[in-house]
Amino acid sequence: MSTDIKLPTSSDASDWAVHTHQDAELIKGLGLTSATMLVMGSMIGSGIFIVSAEISRETQSPVLLIGAWLVTGFLTIAAALSYGELAAMMPRAGGQYVYLRESLGPLWGFLYGWTLFLVIQTGTIAAVGVAFGKFLGVFFPSISSTNWLPGYWQAPVWHVGPMALGGMKVGLNTQNLVAVLMVVALSVINVFGVKTGAIIQNIFTTAKVSALLGLVIFGILLGRSATALAANFGANFWKNAGPGTLHDVGGGVLVSTLTVLAIAQVGSLFSADAWNNVTFTAGEVKNPQRNVPLSLTLGTGVVIALYIGCNFIYLSGLPLEGSATGTTLLERGIQYAREDRVGTAVMTQMFGSAGGALMAIAIMISAFGCNNGLILSGARVYYAMAKDGLFFRSVARLHPKYKTPWISLMVQMVWTCILCLSGSYGQLLDYIVFAVLVFYILTIAGLFVLRRTHPEAERPYKAVGYPVLPAVYIVMALFIDVVLLRYKPQYTWPGLCIVLLGIPVYYAWNWRQRPPAAQSIQQ
Repeated sequence: MSTDIKLPTSSDASDWAVHTHQDAELIKGLGLTSATMLVMGSMIGSGIFIVSAEISRETQSPVLLIGAWLVTGFLTIAAALSYGELAAMMPRAGGQYVYLRESLGPLWGFLYGWTLFLVIQTGTIAAVGVAFGKFLGVFFPSISSTNWLPGYWQAPVWHVGPMALGGMKVGLNTQNLVAVLMVVALSVINVFGVKTGAIIQNIFTTAKVSALLGLVIFGILLGRSATALAANFGANFWKNAGPGTLHDVGGGVLVSTLTVLAIAQVGSLFSADAWNNVTFTAGEVKNPQRNVPLSLTLGTGVVIALYIGCNFIYLSGLPLEGSATGTTLLERGIQYAREDRVGTAVMTQMFGSAGGALMAIAIMISAFGCNNGLILSGARVYYAMAKDGLFFRSVARLHPKYKTPWISLMVQMVWTCILCLSGSYGQLLDYIVFAVLVFYILTIAGLFVLRRTHPEAERPYKAVGYPVLPAVYIVMALFIDVVLLRYKPQYTWPGLCIVLLGIPVYYAWNWRQRPPAAQSIQQ
């Protein structure tokens, strides 16, 4: 048997000449506008309308609420600037998976892809789909998480240390049925070409960016409450923010101001995540050496500015502090907005009951556009893994007419629908925030590795502020991860376990996928 036959195994993954050029078989259908819309559309989901309540309860300070979002903004933009160099060097389908594979080795690329498929991408899609159904229920009350169809099952509760796993109902209710239908519809639509998916993305991203911008503008013009302004600004703006202030994070545990800012990043970082999804589609971007880095910078900059603006509007519309037993919006404040729906509470404060309906429509638009971007981009990672022999080989097939990874889209769709039905995606998402940050740290560390191992490589774009800015990011992100390991073990250790479980899976898969010719040569 000839030994010079090239097969798509992970041993081929370090062929630098191959992996620094675009995938020739993919259609280049994304320009700068579509790539930037993908960045913004993937970032903006439902989190910005919700997580400020939890951050407010943790920080107990208006300035620290803004500070948490500023830290998130700095980390997101700093990471995007670093990813720009990697994206320009390696404009391949798979994005971050490719960067980790080429800088640190195939194992690290696989661990990222494994975690992305198992929960990061698919779990996010499921959660956003259920959020869509939840707010559709505002207009159609029969769509509800309590309206179960016959045949559901109540899972038992497993206690593992400080964590309680399980306890959810498994089956189909009208709310997750909407999520399943949404996921199926968008997955099928994205089979019909990247340009079709891009058109949908552009329309819905424009709509939800306009909605956020409208919230900020109307908040400035109409949303200011005298009660909120007195409670949140002036001397009160700096309340509980001194360097020597201790904050209770539960169980009588007191931490410093710097530490509580790190703990608060769980919500804000998750809300600003998925900006890297455009790198997954780099193989289909026109002039990727220019457009991918530029889209990362423009997209993250605009979204972070809108997020910070929205939080100032929240502070000008509602008092930060409130009571869980309050009967009015002002009495409940940001901390105890009903079901943490801060955005809805502020809109209701401005426009009455019509404001709540407007916000529900805005969140539905946001969720639909967000999921389109996540579905479009996520499938490209599993496609890239399959080409390297690290996922089912059939997933590397393209549609004969539309040149899209249609099997990858279908596999992603099936697993996402299972997560929708299981009800476990909410727990898994909480557990994976820590792991997401770990992979960002590793990817940016890979930037330093590639500067050393491939100094001669063409770099159409170089990371702004290198080496200082990437190094500062790594230090800050490591500090946040260490703090989360210490003070939020119920969220971090399961995520770490999911990642580590991928190590034996990688070696088992690598051995199983090894061609017989390669095995006989090795022997």
